[in-house]
Amino acid sequence: MSSSAHDTHGSFDARGAYINYLVGFALSVFLTLVPFGLVMSGIEIGLGWALAVIFLFGAAQIIVHVHYFLHVTGKAESGWQAMSLIFTAILLVIVLSGSIWVMFHLEQNMMPAHEQIERVRNLP
Repeated sequence: MSSSAHDTHGSFDARGAYINYLVGFALSVFLTLVPFGLVMSGIEIGLGWALAVIFLFGAAQIIVHVHYFLHVTGKAESGWQAMSLIFTAILLVIVLSGSIWVMFHLEQNMMPAHEQIERVRNLP
């Protein structure tokens, strides 16, 4: 087979792959150190903002890992990898938001406190 047959399947560039991994690693380190530094520095920005920064940087890190290390793109396997990843993300959002919703509304469904039981017992 000639080199033209090799070119139809694409060529492997070891240097480009190495640089790609280094870029992914650098972004991962950056996306880890920023929220860590925010929390450890003791800057008073409020709990809501701190959680928003942590979750946004975490989501960005997931995207970096999927792109640079798992090599999932819209072109791979005619888009089926990307579609399965989107479906997984949708399920993850549903499960996490449902879990958070249940946890925030849990006190409404808890058994009555000990004081309430005593008041019910003392009713005429």
